[in-house]
Amino acid sequence: MSALNAKHLHDEAAAYAFVESQLWAHGRVCPHCGVVDQSGALKGESTRIGTYKCYACRKPFTVKVGTIFEASHIKLHIWLQAIFLLSSSKKGISSNQLARTLDITLKSAWFMAHRIREAMRDGSIGNLGGNGKVVEADETYYGRVKEVRALQPNGRPYTSAKYAREKRAIVSLVERGGKVKSFHVEKANKATVAQVVMANIAKETRLHTDESHLYKGADGVFLSHETVNHGREEYVRGDVMTNTIENYFSVFKRGMRGIYQHCDEKHLHRYLSEYDFRYNNRVALGVNDDARALRALEGVVGKRLTYRTIGGTDARQEA
Repeated sequence: MSALNAKHLHDEAAAYAFVESQLWAHGRVCPHCGVVDQSGALKGESTRIGTYKCYACRKPFTVKVGTIFEASHIKLHIWLQAIFLLSSSKKGISSNQLARTLDITLKSAWFMAHRIREAMRDGSIGNLGGNGKVVEADETYYGRVKEVRALQPNGRPYTSAKYAREKRAIVSLVERGGKVKSFHVEKANKATVAQVVMANIAKETRLHTDESHLYKGADGVFLSHETVNHGREEYVRGDVMTNTIENYFSVFKRGMRGIYQHCDEKHLHRYLSEYDFRYNNRVALGVNDDARALRALEGVVGKRLTYRTIGGTDARQEA
């Protein structure tokens, strides 16, 4: 996606042409029957922009069908502006700010942002690390749970009421110089953390963590498991550290507290997808704002959400 003064960001017909060129680069696909390049443009004064009719199934369609844009009354070029803004804002952009910038309602801005976050969700990232690469793993907590958890899964009381009992747990893995994968988990206990780590890190990896007991036993699974002891104010020992994942958590929390301020627990996984997406498509990896917005656009297919599906009740609580 080019600069902010690009025509497809300000003209509806140009927006349709641009999205078609990106999503139908290998031929116009009918979203109803899947046939490629067997359709023609419908013409007439009452015909909507970008409408085609499939010669195979005889059904009309546009490039919006089967995407996050489907059934939206907001102009497509406004959608492209929203994608650019959310992709290029390091700590995010609130629904209120999005509504003011795009001149749409707060409800529409909130719903748009969630659908764009869904487009940013990338399920194609495989295992991190491998071949002696370093992956840092750590857990953090953000926001309060609705019901305080009285006991651990083993029946024992929590030793830290401030975090384990009352906070939402997040486990993140970051390949040093590479990508990050974050997970909102119900409880950050040894069984859950082990499952996340085992399923998302290649066995030939050097695993770096803090001294937490949650990672004990990883020595026999990965190439090596090296730790730093934060309790003794040890943060770096040679190349052993968890500073990369700590920096990621810092950006995430500053954005959530300063920009979004409120996040219901049922939506936390989408906010994590947003921050993961921007980190995985950062300038250090050769991706600028324009390219990042393009990659977000590539993810719009097959991820349609409805307002009822995501429980649209929290728009006015976001900053």
